[in-house]
Order: sequence, then structure tokens, then C-alpha cells
Amino acid sequence: MEMIRFDQVSKRYPGSHEALKGVSFELQQGEMVFVLGHSGAGKSTLLKLIAGIERPTSGTVLINNQNVSKLRPAALPYLRRKFGLVFQDHKLLYDRNCFENVALPLYINGVTGSEAGKRIRAALDKVGLLGKEKAMPITLSGGEQQRLAIARAVVSRPSVLIADEPTGNLDENYATEIMGIFDAFRQVGVSVIIATHNLHDTGDARVLRLNQGQLLNAEEGTLIS
Repeated sequence: MEMIRFDQVSKRYPGSHEALKGVSFELQQGEMVFVLGHSGAGKSTLLKLIAGIERPTSGTVLINNQNVSKLRPAALPYLRRKFGLVFQDHKLLYDRNCFENVALPLYINGVTGSEAGKRIRAALDKVGLLGKEKAMPITLSGGEQQRLAIARAVVSRPSVLIADEPTGNLDENYATEIMGIFDAFRQVGVSVIIATHNLHDTGDARVLRLNQGQLLNAEEGTLIS
């Protein structure tokens, strides 16, 4: 069953800046997709539309056949529970330790006690940080901080992982490590969509190329109308 579908989606911001122009694509369950493009190409806007943070000016965004634009505001938090979000700047809470950072999404969703502890330790284990529950984020390396952000993103067991430039501030070794973690989640059925300036070793991942808000044919480099 398809998870995400864009049908002729455009997004115009105040001041007449058109961030996306007639974008159409589908993301199947368990698929990994890289969104490639220059700064300002529309990558972040595309991710925000998927997560319901922004709404399209025109066109349709479907998540499991639900039209995101027609969801009531009260329904959006339930939609977003399907997603794990990872950002380039981590957005960690530096006054809380690793355990407490990962716990935050669970506490927001009402998961506490032993069940929360079990899921937090499992998430930390998946990203190689088990044993650092009491460490403060500032004591971690850049790669470890990004892994901590990924643990927080997956602790609620999302069906889709969305990452915006997750390796932009990392060296090549750390970047390869982070991409390996994303691929491991894909292999267990999590859909992964990653916006990036630089194309990594993607294996069988699909590549969507954006140029000035328009989707290019990945193989021919031509605009998709």
C-alpha cells in the first residue's frame, strides 16, 4: 500500500516565492528516497508538506489515502505520530541527558514508566548509544549527537522517517555511519525520505532531484511536467 503521494503539488509563500511547482511522486512503504537539490530548491518545503507542518497552495498530499489539506487542525498531531523527524542541527535539549532527550516524544504521547524505559533503551541500542543514557549531549561527538536525534525520532516507532540534511555537518565517516542506520530502519519496513545536498551511496534507494522547486527526471535531468 502506498504511504505518501504528491499530485501536482505547489507551495507559494508570502511574497510570491514559489518553493514547489507541480511536484508529483509516490513513496511506497519501506522505500528509501533521497531528495537532492541545491540550497533553496524546495527540499525542506517538501518534507514539511509530508509532515503536515505546511499545507500546499495547490495540488494534493495524500498520506495513507488521507488528504492532508482536509484534515482538521486537531487531527494533525495524530498524523505526525506516524513520522520521526531528524534535523541537521539535532534540536537536542542540552540541559537534559540522553535518556531524557529520547524520552520526550513518549512522554508527550502518554507513554511512561517501565514501558517508556524499555523503548528508550531499545532506541538507544539501535543507534549504538546504549550505556550512555546519563551522558549529556554536549559531551557527545557530532556523529553521536545525530545518532541521539535519530533515537529520539524512532522511539515512538514511526512508519516514516524524515531527515533534513542529517549529515550536513558531519565528516565522511560519520555520514556513512548515519546513512547505515537509516538503511537498517528501511530494511525492517520503515519508509525513509532524506533531503540532502550531497548524494551518498544509496544502494537501491530512489533519487528525486529538485531544481528551483521543480522535480527533475533523475536519469535524464529533464523537468517532469
